[in-house]
Amino acid sequence: MTATQHEGLSVPTATRRLSGAKAMVEGIAQEMARDPEVIVMGEDVGAYGGIFSSTTGLLEQFGAARVLDTPISETGFIGAGIGAATEGMRPIVELMFADFFGVCMDQIYNHMAKIHYESGGAVRVPMVLMTAVGGGYSDGAQHSQSLWGTFAHLPGMKVVVPSSPYDLKGMMISAIRDDNPVVFMFHKGIMGLPWMAKNPRAVGDVPPEPYEAPIGPAAVVRPGGDVTVVTCSLSVHHALDVAEDLAPTGIDVEVVDLRSLVPLDRETVLASVAKTGRLLVVDEDYRSFGLSGEIAATVAEHDPGLLRRFARVAVPDVPIPYAHTLEQAVLPTRERIRAGIEGLVGP
Repeated sequence: MTATQHEGLSVPTATRRLSGAKAMVEGIAQEMARDPEVIVMGEDVGAYGGIFSSTTGLLEQFGAARVLDTPISETGFIGAGIGAATEGMRPIVELMFADFFGVCMDQIYNHMAKIHYESGGAVRVPMVLMTAVGGGYSDGAQHSQSLWGTFAHLPGMKVVVPSSPYDLKGMMISAIRDDNPVVFMFHKGIMGLPWMAKNPRAVGDVPPEPYEAPIGPAAVVRPGGDVTVVTCSLSVHHALDVAEDLAPTGIDVEVVDLRSLVPLDRETVLASVAKTGRLLVVDEDYRSFGLSGEIAATVAEHDPGLLRRFARVAVPDVPIPYAHTLEQAVLPTRERIRAGIEGLVGP
């Protein structure tokens, strides 16, 4: 194989294309084969393979001793994962929907995120809490939120929000190997599942061998000179679609994929805004007290003179509607992103 550059890393050239789900599962499987201390646990992760195909085939490959179907008790099995991590294992625990955090937040934040700090650094919690996020499929108010801003607001956990098959595999491997607790948030729309809305960017080139995509650095996935769009997860796909549509009109859009929120790559954001002077933050999380405000504050605190115009496209502060037309009205769709960009470059 020849080497190529992918987001600042030298990696072997991919020889096949995988869906996001298959890429992520491959990363998990390769780490389970490499390290016997890696286990998977959660609801429907075994025979069913995860309701979003996040664990397909792992039970057949590694057996029920390492791929554990759990009862519907998020507090119980997340607590078990925390205990396993503190004793030297590397559990991957699936919280089926991020929306379910409410029934197990004591385990996540008062234990998983704080044990290392409270022990004075003596106890590590090398655990991955993976969870599905995002709307667009009429799953209703309790199954459609993103909520990465909520987890990013609480110190002690890394928060990963990949957008591509390459990053789903590489960042999962990095998360498993990390000695810190990592919240790994995958959007249903980037998994490439045939029963969901077709998304051609949810299938991409993925190297067959294990590799790490670093947690922390953002990626400029499309260079441009007129407007900076800062976003993550599925909204990266939408922003790239809009940027391609606008290119023939003379609007040159730069798209920054954050890839992780904790750590947050503020330097890449600042460099892009310094070049374009116009910033649109696109966030499939709630508008108030979240990511969009944090990015704006980052620029303002560094140098408010960098920013000539600013706008944000986010979910208004209402529960995600069940009705498809109402749901599309609140999500950061391509139409809303395009209107936001055109508003920044217009008179």
